[in-house]
Amino acid sequence: MDKITILWVDDEIDLLKPHIIFLKEKGYDVTTVNNGHDAIDIIKSKVFDIVFLDEQMPGLSGIETLLRVKEIHPTLPVVMITKSEEESIMEDAIGSNIADYLIKPVKPNQILLCLKKNLENRKLVSEKTTHQYQQEFRNIGMEISNRLNFEEWTEVYKKLTYWELKLGQLMDDGMNQVLKMQKDEANLVFCKFYERNYLEWMSGKGKDRPVQSHTLIKEKVFPLMNDNKPTFVILIDNLRFDQWKMLQPILEDYFRIEREDIYYSILPTVTQYARNSLFSGLLPTEIEKKYPKYWVNEDEEGPKNNFESELLGELLRRYGRDVKYSYYKVLNQTYGKKLVELMPNLMVNKLNFIVYNFVDMLSHARTEMEIIRELADDEKAYRSLTVSWFQHSPLIELLKYLADKDVNVAITTDHGSIRVDTPVKVLGDRNTNTNLRYKTGRALKYEQNEVFEVRNPADIFLPRTNVNSSYVFCRSNDFFAYPNNFNYYVNYYKNTFQHGGISMEEVMIPFVVMKPK
Repeated sequence: MDKITILWVDDEIDLLKPHIIFLKEKGYDVTTVNNGHDAIDIIKSKVFDIVFLDEQMPGLSGIETLLRVKEIHPTLPVVMITKSEEESIMEDAIGSNIADYLIKPVKPNQILLCLKKNLENRKLVSEKTTHQYQQEFRNIGMEISNRLNFEEWTEVYKKLTYWELKLGQLMDDGMNQVLKMQKDEANLVFCKFYERNYLEWMSGKGKDRPVQSHTLIKEKVFPLMNDNKPTFVILIDNLRFDQWKMLQPILEDYFRIEREDIYYSILPTVTQYARNSLFSGLLPTEIEKKYPKYWVNEDEEGPKNNFESELLGELLRRYGRDVKYSYYKVLNQTYGKKLVELMPNLMVNKLNFIVYNFVDMLSHARTEMEIIRELADDEKAYRSLTVSWFQHSPLIELLKYLADKDVNVAITTDHGSIRVDTPVKVLGDRNTNTNLRYKTGRALKYEQNEVFEVRNPADIFLPRTNVNSSYVFCRSNDFFAYPNNFNYYVNYYKNTFQHGGISMEEVMIPFVVMKPK
């Protein structure tokens, strides 16, 4: 491995000989100059890993030298060394993007620590992170093997997401593969847990059940409305918990995270069912029975979610919440910008629901468009693309506006998605729905052990399209493929992001409460 090269710039460089000798004995290659002009010249002709720069030099000052260095090599780490503790000098240096700041007299060990922090940081972090996950691997494995309740499963999923993001920062394919295997194992066990308990949760029996799509507004949103502040709920369609964790640091510049909950989506984990249930506070068959004009079945033409505002209004009336409310659905950038301009008008409402559809469109586009497939080639890239969209969307401007107001803000979603990789064969007639993670229709043919089957849809409050209709759901990373054209289906849809079935990523989704700072 090549020696790390250091350029040390100080007009009293002769007084620093003990430090230079110390660093050379530690294996570093140190070049010294005693003024800013020489520093600029040598940086143009020689490659350095880091620069130590005296702030108080005659002629070209440390700050001026720093600015010239950054013009030549914007990413070169520069450590400012000074006798002064004046706040304005520190602000100038920090504003000019220094890597570190040391105050004279500097001890050799301080220099060594600074070098390790700035040049060996990635390696040290990688080793530490890998070691920590190796220790946690066994603990998570033991937790998964226990009979967990829904709250304990939430904690397991949060831990796995934490390690997925942490290890995702490292270039260690081996550890990332180990984590994927553990997450796949957890997903299989979670699916069994979900199937074992789902019918009981749907029946409303027993106290040990999670907040679900149809109880979310009652359990989570209504309590926010109990004060005199306007409440804004931003529903980002198809937002997974790991995607939320990527957006969180951006929002923490403007908000305090008051609460970070996870609730459970109903089946199928798709917009038609989960989001209609969320806005109505009812399960699908209850919507169909109580508000038939607002429910559109699988086999009927037209959009399936055109009446969310009306269903929200009915929900508020049923619970005696006679309040002013608004509902907006953002499907494109232009409308998003228009909504930002409308925000002052919404401050008079007690409740404002804003649906943002980008992430759902992203997952569909990733399936259909080759360029999006390449940009979001894996989980890490998919998360990164979500962040990039968020940072340049009108939504961040909308949230910045709210950050200056005395309001309640919640961010949530209706379901998540999962990257599928294992085909499961299914046969159905021409009226069978097209979703890759669940199927409904008559005379469906499949291997019973490969799916979660519900022969009587009424058991989980799902409508029948005809008398013999049933539902089947994929588990974990599976997706449905027809035996005819099987290879086409597998090649086209493998490694795409899908939703509708059972997995931690689709089912366990965020509800986050934030307060402006």
